[in-house]
Amino acid sequence: MKFRLKPVRDWRLGTRLALGLGALALTVFVIVGWVMVTSMKDFLDRRLDDQMIISQQGSVKELEYNGTITKIPPDWFAVVYKIENGDVQPQPGDQLPPEREDFDALARQALNADKFETEYLRDEGKFRLRACQVIKDEYIVVSAAPMHDRDGTISQLITVGVIAFLAALVALVVGGQALIRKGMQPLSDMADTAHDISSHDLTDSGDLAVRVDGRGGGVEVEELREAFNKMLAHIDSSLAARTAAEQRLRRFIADASHELRTPLTSLRGYADLFKYAAANEPGEREKHLEKLRSEASRMSVLLDDLLLLARLDSAESEPPLRPEEMDLSVVAEAAADAFHAARSTHPLTVDADTVRMTADPTRLRQVLDNLLTNAAVHTPAGTAVTVKVTAENGWAVIRVSDSGPGIPEADQARIFDRFYRVDDSRTRQRGGSGLGLAVVQSLVEAHGGTIDLASRPGSTVFTIRLPRHAA
Repeated sequence: MKFRLKPVRDWRLGTRLALGLGALALTVFVIVGWVMVTSMKDFLDRRLDDQMIISQQGSVKELEYNGTITKIPPDWFAVVYKIENGDVQPQPGDQLPPEREDFDALARQALNADKFETEYLRDEGKFRLRACQVIKDEYIVVSAAPMHDRDGTISQLITVGVIAFLAALVALVVGGQALIRKGMQPLSDMADTAHDISSHDLTDSGDLAVRVDGRGGGVEVEELREAFNKMLAHIDSSLAARTAAEQRLRRFIADASHELRTPLTSLRGYADLFKYAAANEPGEREKHLEKLRSEASRMSVLLDDLLLLARLDSAESEPPLRPEEMDLSVVAEAAADAFHAARSTHPLTVDADTVRMTADPTRLRQVLDNLLTNAAVHTPAGTAVTVKVTAENGWAVIRVSDSGPGIPEADQARIFDRFYRVDDSRTRQRGGSGLGLAVVQSLVEAHGGTIDLASRPGSTVFTIRLPRHAA
């Protein structure tokens, strides 16, 4: 089986970081090693040159008395040259080199200035040569010091440095990879959490309770963990909202189908009766026609409410409001007059201050009509109903209250849902389709306001707050 190395971009991040750290450390080690070796080489060269200078300076007196030198290290070479007629003449000595050509050339150069050179002597190795006039215009000494000790020291330094640096490099890469792996463990946990999320079926469930737990990893990892959990919480809430919206849509479709099916069934039944009654007495025909008109009217009201809610839901593309300058007390008085005429069994009290504002008077009248109708339908005859209109801190406030039996606490959270009725039965003896309060809430929110409910036995209060000027 042929082994293929993966591209570097496909390696794990921890491995790439560890190798990158190793490459950086290797570069640093090479630079440090080069500086160390170069510094040591220069130091040893200066030290050897100083030894040669001291040795040559110490031979002055010996040359003056004997014309030769003997006090030099045993592994050195030295040649004494006497200056005659602008040239140099080598003198006999005890430590002469096997070959003298390089020494002669360097001695001639020393007629003008002291000279240093590094040469390889046959069968002897590398030597450091220095030529100088130890006695001005009389004697020149060319000394040669072996460099094998200096080269051995440098070689040993390089060997020790390479071994030490390689060991440090291996320890750095291995230890760094372990530390990086440990430091990146929180990221692996996040990846595991993401894989765990992918195994959940989120089609019909909005429950995404998976979160990244744990501590440590540094400030950046903590920030990433917190951001990751916030993202999951947002996704969780969004999924829950989507699931709730889908459930509401399904319930809405089912309820709308039921509400439309009932009048349609009645229309079909009365139409059949009218067909058979057409040949009978005119009174029978009129009675069936009236039933047809009643069911058609009820279905028309239902469709109007559904259409209004749809327009309110898509308010950005089709604004359902026509705001204008108006007096809210006038709208409240008109709604009260209509309520008196249609619901004489419920005494109504109106306390309306003059409140000038910018709003759609037709839609606010619809809000008040729905709330008053709701109060009359769901309370027994004789129940007192009150409408109060005031201005509070830049807001127009409408309170519609009654002294009826109240709304059960379990139903208050869903009282504004579409097609929701406190009475679960589908009869029409108490209430309509369940869209009245949903329309009220949508119209109030379309005006930029809020509606709240406070209910207990003996008191139910709907409180509406509307901005007095359109945003």
